[in-house]
Amino acid sequence: MALNAAGTQTWLCEADCDLDAFRTLVETATEPRDHPYAEGVEQNVLVYDSERLRAEPDRREVQADLVRALLDGPGVVVLKRAFPDPGVVDAMSDAFRTLIEEERAAGTARGDHFAKPGANDRVWNAQEKAAVRAPEAFVDYYANDMLALVSEAWLGPGYQVTSQVNVVNPGGAAQSAHRDYHLGFLSQEQAAGYPAHVHRLSPVLTLQGAVAHCDMPVESGPTLFLPHSQKFEPGYLAWRLPRFIDHFDAHHVQLPLEKGDAVFFNPALFHAAGHNRSTDIRRMANLLQISSAFGRAMETVDREAMANAVFPVLAARRDAGADEDWLRRVVATTAEGYAFPTDLDLDPPVGGLAPPSQADTVWQSLTAGWSPERLREALRAGAERRRS
Repeated sequence: MALNAAGTQTWLCEADCDLDAFRTLVETATEPRDHPYAEGVEQNVLVYDSERLRAEPDRREVQADLVRALLDGPGVVVLKRAFPDPGVVDAMSDAFRTLIEEERAAGTARGDHFAKPGANDRVWNAQEKAAVRAPEAFVDYYANDMLALVSEAWLGPGYQVTSQVNVVNPGGAAQSAHRDYHLGFLSQEQAAGYPAHVHRLSPVLTLQGAVAHCDMPVESGPTLFLPHSQKFEPGYLAWRLPRFIDHFDAHHVQLPLEKGDAVFFNPALFHAAGHNRSTDIRRMANLLQISSAFGRAMETVDREAMANAVFPVLAARRDAGADEDWLRRVVATTAEGYAFPTDLDLDPPVGGLAPPSQADTVWQSLTAGWSPERLREALRAGAERRRS
């Protein structure tokens, strides 16, 4: 076990995924006294009254309460009546339905990361699409004060909002339990390649949220949560393991929601959309993924041009006997190694949770013996897919 100077692990592996330690964490009781601005605790989840939060004079203290809830508390909060005007929600729902029908008619409708194809209707990049097609509804909706309150609390100013509409139809199966972006979208091997401090960092780069666009009784399948699971450090390596999946399936909680309620949660929380067992409820939620302003490089770099320029040299060095590690080091410093952000309509995940990155394409070109022209075409096509 590699330890750093502070006595904590430097690297994590599947052997660190101790179910007993995990069980101890998720059996923690959420204490109302630790969260004075919450109205109460339901199934170990903190529930807040948005009208009360709006009336509180000390915004920072309210935000501190929310941060404690997301970081050291259950990892999930429900904000009742976050969107108090049903007309605002309905107008955006109409815009979402129009988008869904347009994409069905065009044959571009997409599925979900963690559910079987056809289980639901999903609109990727609903943020941009709604703004362009329904700007009046968009501005009324995203002027929401609770969204700003929680986003600033968790991420600070300069946050970036994206959204995906998810409609789970009657009979739609549940998702598998998972953690979310960033490390949650990597394979086991990829996630294990990041040091432990990055596993601790990843959850504070993103805030997950969902706005209920209809009433969601339990039979309609609102999201399943395992409170306090965000505190399990090797959780990005644990969520795929059968024993952890079984524990989630046996011990998750599920709260009904009303139209206009919002749920916000730490992306490291084990969670999954539920099974819609109703016969007539098309459960619609606007899934919010809100990102830190700091998730960007300092300089703008044309890595497509770099990769094209370097590729002939790499190919020649490969033919001259350069070993794989040498080649990979050059690819890593030349090409973009991360698949996101992208346009998931055009660039869907293939064989995993993420589409191929630019570096994946360059490496494929080296191993498959592509010509420079073929790589140039593939990189240009990839860049076009990533454009909204």
